[in-house]
This record gives sequence, structure tokens and C-alpha cells, in this order.
Amino acid sequence: MKKTLPVLVLLTLFFIAEYEVMAQSKSRTRQIRAQNKRIANYRGGFAGGFGKKAFTTIGFSMNALNYFGDLAPKSNAASTDISFTRPGFGLHLERKVASRYWIRGSLIYGRLQGSDFKSASPDDELSRFRYVRNLQFRNDIFEFSAQGVIDITPNYHTFLGRPVLTPYVFGGLAVLYHNPKGLVPETDVNSGQPLEDAGKWVALEPLGTEGQHTEGSVVETYSKIQVAIPVGIGLRCMVNQSFDISFEIGYRHLFFDHLDDVSGRYVDLNTLDSDLARAMSDRSRELVDVESGQARALTNPLVAEISNNRDANNLIRGYGSFANGTNIRGNSADNDIYIITNIKLTYILGSSIFGKAKYR
Repeated sequence: MKKTLPVLVLLTLFFIAEYEVMAQSKSRTRQIRAQNKRIANYRGGFAGGFGKKAFTTIGFSMNALNYFGDLAPKSNAASTDISFTRPGFGLHLERKVASRYWIRGSLIYGRLQGSDFKSASPDDELSRFRYVRNLQFRNDIFEFSAQGVIDITPNYHTFLGRPVLTPYVFGGLAVLYHNPKGLVPETDVNSGQPLEDAGKWVALEPLGTEGQHTEGSVVETYSKIQVAIPVGIGLRCMVNQSFDISFEIGYRHLFFDHLDDVSGRYVDLNTLDSDLARAMSDRSRELVDVESGQARALTNPLVAEISNNRDANNLIRGYGSFANGTNIRGNSADNDIYIITNIKLTYILGSSIFGKAKYR
């Protein structure tokens, strides 16, 4: 028994040592596999916080602007005249601050435009009222916005590991400068006098076309500087390690109704202080379209029925209904809006266009 005890102790120690060796071997194998997996999945990431993975881009966009308002073909927010789509451009600076989140600053210029003559049909039961009204405008928009962008697909790596396609949503706050203008006809049909500014685009706000600047008027003026809420969606596509191309569409919610200088009621033309103001306030009796020179269909029975129904001041009775005797010129219940659609090319600052990327 005394001889076998040392043997048993030695065997026990041997098996314990073997077990420890096998356990260490398995642990090392797991570590190697985990490391190989990290290497296989490595896409330019950094160890540590996300701050090392943040990056900044600068971009240029070509934009298309569309207007929705009182001069749209129909009285709803989805109505616009595609033929009045106008180009614009923008500059954008974006900073990626987390796996899904960006902050963006944008400066955009574009033009909005509308015309009753081109967008309304004299044969349509509803739009014929707009055809008789015969207003038109253009408005150059300068918009600065600060926005937050949320990527649907996260990127936990550096810009080198970003997905090929990334859908996103955005929203923020914008400040815009606008100045609606109208094209002056040859003569004021209300007085028959030629107009000095004939053929020119003149600013409409100073004229007070709805009585804003008339003494004793309760009609409020509107500011050329306004606030808007931009919201929208987009899709970003990686071109190479340095460039992305994005397509996005954004809606601008406004808090006023004078992008087109149309919102309230016709006013007694005798209360306006110039022939130009009177001519730009009521254009319903012009014989030709001021932009194209085409004759207006004022003899159309549907149109004549409206055009001939005037009050004591020779103004059209109501807007959209003979029963409405309030001389409505526009719909103040619904604010104007505009939509910007753009294609944007962005460059990642700090990346290399031709050589290897700065961060590996």
C-alpha cells in the first residue's frame, strides 16, 4: 500500500497537469479564433471611443424646387405645376458624430414660380376661377438651415467601412430670405395708362397688393425673412473611399402664406397709392398673358360668367363661388410650402482621392 501511494499521487499530478495544459490550449484556440474573426471583419475601425471614427464632409448639390400654394393647379397640398420646376444649387457641410447621427449646415439658393394662366384651365369647373384671377409670380429663395440626419443603416467604423447604400431621414430648422416679384404689363387695364416699369419684374411686397400699406388698413405686412421646418428622406451611395452621391427630397413647412404674394382679399383699387400697385393687385381684366403674350380666353362662357360678375368697385365677386361676396383673392387658411429635390456630391475631408486613405 505504501508503494502504490506515491504512484497514485504521481498519476494524479500528471492528470492535473494534462488537464491544465488542455484547458490553456482550448483558451488560446478561442482567443486566436476571436482575433481572426476581428481581423476578417476589420473595415477601418479604431479601438476606443467613436470620436476617432467621426469625420466631416463637404458637398455641392444641384436642386429642383417646386411650389405649392395659392397659384397651384388645385387647392390641396399635393398640387403643383411640374412645368414650373426651377433649378437651384446648394453648399453643405456635414459632421458624423455617432454610428447613425450627423449634424448638417446647408446654404441653398433656388427659384419658385407660378402662373394662373399656365396652371389653370378656362374649361375646368374649379380652376377657371384661378384662370380669371390671372396672377403670376416668381420668388428667389436663399435658405440657411441646421439639420440633424439619422442613418437607417449604422456605421460603427471609420468612413472606409461605411455601407455602400445608406437610407436616411433628416429634419431641422431653416431661415430663408424671399422676395416675390411680378412681371409688369404694358398698361394698367384698370386706368388704361402705360406703366413705366412695363416688362420688368418688380418686388410685390412694397406695393401692398392686398392693402398692407394702405392708411388705416388692418391687413398685416409680411417679412422677407421667414422661418421654416425642413424634413425629408434621402439615399446616400458610396462612390469610392472619398466621395458619396446622395439623392434626397425635402419638404419645407412654412408659417406664412405669402411666397406668392397672394393670401387675403381684393381691395378697393382706389385705396392703393400708385398705378403700378393697382395693376399688380388685380390682373383679371388683362387681355393677354404677360409672359407669353398669348390671348386669354375671356370669351369662354365658363370664364365670362365669372369675369362679368363684379361688385361696385369692378372687382371679381368671391373666389371659387358666386355665393361668396367677400372678394377673396387667396386662401389664407393654408400656408404656402415648397419642396426641394436634389442630387448631392460630397467629399470626405481628410481622405485621399488618389492615394491610400489617411486612417487605417
